[in-house]
Amino acid sequence: MKILALSGSTREESFNSRLLDIAVAGARSAGAEVTVVDLKNYDLPLFNQDFEYHEGAPEAVIQLKDLMIEHQGLLIASPEYNGFPSPLLKNALDWVSRQQNDHEPPMFAYKGKIAAVMAASPGAGGGSRGLTVLRILLQNLGVMALPGQITLGRASQAFREDGRLHDDQLQRAAESLGADLYDVLLQQSTKLD
Repeated sequence: MKILALSGSTREESFNSRLLDIAVAGARSAGAEVTVVDLKNYDLPLFNQDFEYHEGAPEAVIQLKDLMIEHQGLLIASPEYNGFPSPLLKNALDWVSRQQNDHEPPMFAYKGKIAAVMAASPGAGGGSRGLTVLRILLQNLGVMALPGQITLGRASQAFREDGRLHDDQLQRAAESLGADLYDVLLQQSTKLD
């Protein structure tokens, strides 16, 4: 089972990318093959149907969509901006949702995907409002999000120098989120066989 890990932040020392790294480690420890995607390496213009109609999907979109199709699970960490997931993440998810030709079913890249979501924020809420919206977005794309999630408030003080969280219980929970996603993917795969 393969998991694609995405951070909705490209900021250096991003709290969300650091939190994602912990969940990725948990998934890998459980046996998952995880591909971590840095969205700053994908030149994604703002989604625009006129652009899409005249120019087609940019190469970066095709590459990202191919990665999405190759993986069964998603680990997603996103900062919260005014109660919403990051525009960077939303734009990437929108581009990947588009049909590349008339023979491709709608939302093809998301078919059968299962996700685990998390957020980190310097504020006390830990990005929980943004995750509520992200869950709605994922549901609209046909992605099932696991009920568990991680919200890390006061993230500027949450990490040790080695990248682990000061709070051991939260560290274990973040690792478990990645491992739990892998376990659910395995169970789902067994049901389909």
